[in-house]
Amino acid sequence: MTFAELDLRTSRLANVLLDLGCRSGTRVAVVDRGSTQVVEIVLAAAKIGAVAIPINWRLSGAEVAEVLADADARVLFFHSEFEGVVSAVQASEGAKLRVVKIDGSEEFDYEARSAGASSVDPGWRGSLDDVVLQLYTSGTTAKPKGVLTSNRNLEACTRTGGPWGFDESSVSLCAMPLFHIGGLGWALVGLANGAHNVVLPEFTPAGLLEVLEGMSITNTFLVPSVIGMLVDVPGARERNFATLRSIAYGSSPITPWVLKRALETFRKPLFQVYGLTETHGAVTQLDSCDHAVDGEKVGLLRSVGKPYPWVDLKVMSPEGEEVAVGEAGEIYVRSPQTTEGYYRRPEETAAAIDTDGWFHTGDVGRVDSEGYVYITDRMKDMIITGGENVYPIEVESVIADYPGVSQVAVIGVEDPLWGEAVKAVVVAAAGHQLDTDSISGFVRSRLAGYKCPKSIEIVTELPLGATGKILKRELRARYSTV
Repeated sequence: MTFAELDLRTSRLANVLLDLGCRSGTRVAVVDRGSTQVVEIVLAAAKIGAVAIPINWRLSGAEVAEVLADADARVLFFHSEFEGVVSAVQASEGAKLRVVKIDGSEEFDYEARSAGASSVDPGWRGSLDDVVLQLYTSGTTAKPKGVLTSNRNLEACTRTGGPWGFDESSVSLCAMPLFHIGGLGWALVGLANGAHNVVLPEFTPAGLLEVLEGMSITNTFLVPSVIGMLVDVPGARERNFATLRSIAYGSSPITPWVLKRALETFRKPLFQVYGLTETHGAVTQLDSCDHAVDGEKVGLLRSVGKPYPWVDLKVMSPEGEEVAVGEAGEIYVRSPQTTEGYYRRPEETAAAIDTDGWFHTGDVGRVDSEGYVYITDRMKDMIITGGENVYPIEVESVIADYPGVSQVAVIGVEDPLWGEAVKAVVVAAAGHQLDTDSISGFVRSRLAGYKCPKSIEIVTELPLGATGKILKRELRARYSTV
């Protein structure tokens, strides 16, 4: 699809939305895997001032209905694969929700209605502060919240195309889900920089390698767990990745073992980014020159790099005072990428964003003397064992350095004596056998005793979300004794 065809199709779809009664501020939702239609719906909604809501397609009908009710959505686009989900939604939402099938030939068919609509751009011109997108948080600890995304936020988000090396010759692979800022944000950065975007509907390691090689991909964003899967595919190292310029990754640090295998397999630079849904993607970057598998620079793999020039970042104590260099505290971020708040949740907005515009990330971290940012952990993931605070990422970083470790997750489990005990769940790299006693000794030689895992379990895989992020809540439920 050319840019001209995309413009034409989204103008037609924008006029379909007007015919369905949508106006400025109307919420328009979509449930589909990665597809060009999701991107079209986001752009078409923007052409009339409506607000697009890509929904996690892995949610149940009840969960989708909860999101739609929270957003007060009026139109729902969906792929027939999710017809059962939509039927459950319609049963609860009733006649107020108009549904449009992306594929098929029913009354409200996507292609048929678009083909008969006017191709004239409706001509909406909004302001920088108009809300154009509403992404829902994962809801791991509470009900999902709608993060408000303005034109200003997305304009700033697309600035990262420069540091990422995007231009009109780029062929960008959108491998992450489009209901997530890591997927949709990546696609929008590609569009804003004139790139050719390739959107994957679903992920398999072998299939992703085929696309990377066969479609001459230059840029992509992945998570470390997915990179680890790719390098374990038989024959991956023998493939031709000559067109690839770099791989960005985020959501968690990469282990030296996986980095070494990735550099050997792809023979291209990797760089790490850090951000949240509320910051609309990356706000820091660890450059490829700071990635090393040995030597004095190897410690930088635990860093998420330095803030972009348009991003302010500081580390704060629980008392609201900025801490000294090297000390840990909560990470605060302020930039044009930062959301103005959550939809219809004034109290939670006020708790997350202070009057000076600083977003309180909920991440614990520190900044060293050279300006490198280190994320210590999520505040909610902290383990309290015998009155001592243990940050899982610190323990995970040590275990990740053990030879042959592909993935590791550290959680707190109930303990009758200590309240919580530290537990490590580890996945071995392909072809490696891991010994728990040896790993335990390795950790004890590097960390204080109270931080060391009371138990270590070797598993074949960790539970992953749609973006490839490790789902610690599932691990905590799995090992709960309550």
